[in-house]
Amino acid sequence: MTEDKIPGDSEALMGIAEMCAAFEVSPRTLRFYETKGLLSPRRLNGTRVYSKVDRARLSRILRAKSLGMPLSEVKAYLDMYGDQGEGRVQQLTYVIETTDAAIRDLETKRAQIDTSLAELRLINERSRQMLDSKRSSSPKTKPR
Repeated sequence: MTEDKIPGDSEALMGIAEMCAAFEVSPRTLRFYETKGLLSPRRLNGTRVYSKVDRARLSRILRAKSLGMPLSEVKAYLDMYGDQGEGRVQQLTYVIETTDAAIRDLETKRAQIDTSLAELRLINERSRQMLDSKRSSSPKTKPR
């Protein structure tokens, strides 16, 4: 979860409709993340408004979600940051550890997939050879 270009990357506040449009999410999604404690928009005259910090958090939430990270882990990661960024070292250490583990897991899965593909290709090739052999050795029948 590195620093990325964040939609609406300015100090201006965004309303819920702007936020939804910028990140291609629904209002329901934003409210869900709010109930899970992932986002904490301010209220201005009873309306949710999202700051640059909220936009950065949502960007990280969506990126982590796209990588399959459970929301509970996303929350733990975001909470490490602290109020003034005092937890950034802890956050980066966490990212390194979790991405190292995810990379190892995916490499293991890729090796398993490669093994399965090789086996399937072998079965396919042998089956083709057997079929060709059967076709060439079977007596030809005349059409009626």
